[in-house]
Parts: sequence; C-alpha cells; structure tokens
Amino acid sequence: MRYSREHRIRRGSLWSLLRSLPRAAGEVFSGLAAAWLSSGELRRRQRVLAWNEGAVRSITCQLYKTAEGCRRERIGISAKPDGTAISGRSPDELPVSDHLLIQRIHEAVTEANKSNITRTRAYIAFYEEYPEIHWALLAHMVSRNAGWNMTDLKSGLMSDLTDSRFKEHMYRFLERCNALIFQDAYPQLLLYKHSRELKRSCFHLLPHFHVSAFMTPFWERFWMDRSSSLLTVALIINEQNYIEGRVVRHPYFRQNVLRHPSLRLYEMSRLNQVIFPLGSSNCRHDLFKESILPLRPLTGITMNHFADPSARIKAGKTLYAMLFGYDAVFQGVLQFVHCSPHLGSREEYWPALFTFRRKNALDTPNESSELLQWEWLPEGNRMYSPRWNRYGATPNTSRFPVTTGFKNRPCSGI
Repeated sequence: MRYSREHRIRRGSLWSLLRSLPRAAGEVFSGLAAAWLSSGELRRRQRVLAWNEGAVRSITCQLYKTAEGCRRERIGISAKPDGTAISGRSPDELPVSDHLLIQRIHEAVTEANKSNITRTRAYIAFYEEYPEIHWALLAHMVSRNAGWNMTDLKSGLMSDLTDSRFKEHMYRFLERCNALIFQDAYPQLLLYKHSRELKRSCFHLLPHFHVSAFMTPFWERFWMDRSSSLLTVALIINEQNYIEGRVVRHPYFRQNVLRHPSLRLYEMSRLNQVIFPLGSSNCRHDLFKESILPLRPLTGITMNHFADPSARIKAGKTLYAMLFGYDAVFQGVLQFVHCSPHLGSREEYWPALFTFRRKNALDTPNESSELLQWEWLPEGNRMYSPRWNRYGATPNTSRFPVTTGFKNRPCSGI
C-alpha cells in the first residue's frame, strides 16, 4: 500500500516536472546570460598562482623512477643469491618519537573523521593556521557542498524526485567519498603541521598512513619552496585517484548510484553543483543591486561525468583556479566561511529560500516541481533543508551504513 502511494506521488511529480520544462528551459537560458555578465565582474581582479615548471619536471622524473622501482619490486626482478625476491626496502626502524607522532595523528584523524561536520571544520581550522596550504580551504568548501548534498536527500529539494532506496544509496556514496578523502588527506596535513612545529621534515612517515608514494616528492618539494599551487594540484589528483577504486568503481555504487536512472534526474535538477557562496547572508552585492530577490551571490560549477576520474580532476583544478585565482571570489568565500559556520543546511547561504525548521517549511508533496514554475517562492514560504544534528547525522539518516562490505582501511563515517 505504501509502495503504491509512493509510486502514484512519484508519477504525478514526474508529469508535473515535464510540464514545467519549457518554462524552466527559458529560465535557464536567461539565467546563463545573466551569470555570464556577472562572472565578468568577478573576474576583474586576478590573483597570481605561481607555477614552477622546473619543479614539475623534477618531480615527474622522480615519479617515473618511483614507478619503475615499484614495478621491479612487484615482479621480483631482483633476487637474493638463494633466488628469493627482494623488495629494495630495509626494515623501517623508527625512533620512539616517530611512533608517538604516528599514534597522535591516527587518533586526531579518527576523532575528526566522525562526520561531515567535523571534517569540514577540521579543514578550515587547518587552513586558518597554515594558509599556504591552499587545498585545505578548497577541501573545506567542497566538503560543505558534500554536506549540503547529503542533507538534500531529506529536504524539500528531493522530496518528490526519487525513491527512498536511491536516496539511501546516494547518501552512502557521498558519505563514503567524503570520509575516505579525509582519511587519506588529513594525515598529510597533520604531518606538515608537525614538521613546522618540529622544524624538520616528517614526510618520511607518509607510508605509515598508507599515503600513495605519488605524494612524497610533492610534499618534499613543498617543504623546500612552499609552492602552494603545485601541491594543491597534486592533492587534487591524488584524492580523486584514491576514491576511484574504493568508491567509484565499486560494484555496489556502480549499480545503485552511477548507473541508476535516478542519477540523471538528480543531475537535471542541478543538485550536482559545487557552490561557493560569497559574502555574509545579509549582504546586497553590487552584482545583484538591480534584483528584487534576497540573494547572496554564488559562484561554482556543475559536476558532470563523475564516473570519469579525469573529469573530476579537471573540475577540482577549475574550482581551485576559481577560488584562488580571482580576488572577489577569494574574499567573498572567506567572508562567508567566517560568518556562516557549517551546519549542513542550505539555509546557510540562502535563508530566504531554505529553512532548517520543519514546521516553518512548505509541506506539499511536490515542492521541487512547484519551485520550477516560479522565479521565487511566495513571501514567507521556504523549503526544508535540515541541519546535521550534534551527533553528525541528519534526521533519519543515522541508519544508513557507510562501511559495510569494504575491505580497505576502516573509516568512521557517521
């Protein structure tokens, strides 16, 4: 009975969505024209992102040598006199201080990896202490978007678009990506922190956190010349490759998310955007001084072809260039971050459109379809966008497991 009711609601919502498409298409084209004009204003003042081509060539040579060494070790091309293969690596005898440091970092990562909220806060806290690590601010903003995407699954935006099973699968997918990237990247950041405090490089400990050998020459180079852009691009490449086999190519997510028909509807609804809000919630930005709508300016990209690692890497580099390459975007994002703590609700950037209070939100079965028919909701009407609770889970999502069935290192999830 319940399934039949859900099916009727979903079918009615689909027809409503189709009827609204012509008007929505017109809004899209007019919006794109306005966005192009506004983006020109944001691009007026550029920031220099230094790029050392010589350092790139040097690291590339090191990576080729590392890859060849790993290949020879894997196939056992070298051998001892008795014919057994040798690895070329001597036993790692670390001093007690290094063992203690490894333990401290493991404990810090476990504590900060409890939820999207704790991860996102850890990134921004690190960036504020070490602003030369550009990736930390970029990761904070992308992690915010992951949190919004997860709470969307229980919000008015998704209430009538897909069935509950797809929402559960999508939640696991988003949470898994968010947790695994943090699990791999945050120990690297903490090694840099302790290197600064100890005034000596600690990057020889990277393998003890199962960090790819790909990252070692980048951190060693960064320790010498503080080339922020080179390190950021390396981290973008590394983290996308890290989740490729563990999440994107995993049969469970391939079948239930990336190849699921509902994903296309999710993308058509533009819920796959990565958004950078600019400024405080009550600002009247010059870009929108002619508008009658209570807008906070936003910039960002639409993330398409998530299954393609090269597309994700390109998107990451685009977001980095957008965030650190234009002064208006950089300053606007910093203002937003400082005045809007991350709680997971889209109310953080458009309080006139979203509310985390269920009783104050629209209560109809076709909220997203209705929104497509109008430029703005009637005054006083807002869509439901929940916050994460103090335990790090959205309402009714704590039952979504995120680690079952995976054999790689455990992550805490939520």
